[in-house]
Amino acid sequence: MAISVDEAVPAPPVPDDARRARRRGGTGRAVVEVALLTVVAVAMLFPVLWMLETSIKEGQDIYAVPAKLFGFDVTLDHYKDVFVAPGGGRSDLSVALLNSVVVAGSSTVLATLLGVPAGWAYSRFTLKGEKDQLFFILSTRFMPPVVVVIPIFLMYRSLGLIDTQLGLILIYTAFNVPFTIWMMKGFVDEVPSEYEDAAMLDGYTRLQAFWRFTLPLLVPGIAATAVFALIFSWNEFVYAIFLTSSQEVRTAPPAIAGLIGGSTVDWGLVAASAVVFALPVLVFAYMVRKHLVAGVTLGAVRR
Repeated sequence: MAISVDEAVPAPPVPDDARRARRRGGTGRAVVEVALLTVVAVAMLFPVLWMLETSIKEGQDIYAVPAKLFGFDVTLDHYKDVFVAPGGGRSDLSVALLNSVVVAGSSTVLATLLGVPAGWAYSRFTLKGEKDQLFFILSTRFMPPVVVVIPIFLMYRSLGLIDTQLGLILIYTAFNVPFTIWMMKGFVDEVPSEYEDAAMLDGYTRLQAFWRFTLPLLVPGIAATAVFALIFSWNEFVYAIFLTSSQEVRTAPPAIAGLIGGSTVDWGLVAASAVVFALPVLVFAYMVRKHLVAGVTLGAVRR
């Protein structure tokens, strides 16, 4: 015979001692978790903090033994050297940073413009050999850049694209488009196609329905995809060092790496260059942080 809720036997009261022991156990576990997370955070952030400190230290404080974590003289001369050459005028590092902005920004925009419509098409239409096409698109990212850089160098030499910004933009775009297509296809799959069907019943064309109704819902996904594409283009080193040779075209990663070598290394300049190099991506990610969080978590809950 079924027992109703009213007839169910009430649970015995929990003794105060057991309740206090449970509370102490939960508090102790929370303390241990916070302590472990603090240790991990310190270990991960210590190189960043050391880089920041090195960028504002005087030369003698950088090489001091034992190392000075506190109580050192603060200077901004290293940041000045990043942008101003010793004899005046623009430094090679400032030119390299500007080249990185142009190359990474242009390749990210092109990859987004090409990848978003392609991802939408693969999501909305049934294509012959669609799985094979998507696998072929993804397979272009299987091999590391160092494996294919020599054939690309030979092709670029024939086309006259060696040591040009256009060459870097094209190769970065080619490597970002497959990633963008796969990312955007997943985001488009999460947007119900009924929105577009209803819009077309109201007289919109398919492209108009995509532009007016689907695309605004894809803004978080586009922001997340653009951030990852920008990070790849911004940090890329192999193509930048093999396909460029002049200071007028070289991007920041090989330019900063070129500071390390020889008999003496200006670690203050290296640290300041690294800080300045990291700022644009951090600023861009901060500007789209709301869309970035929404885009990364899109699709986490299935309908």
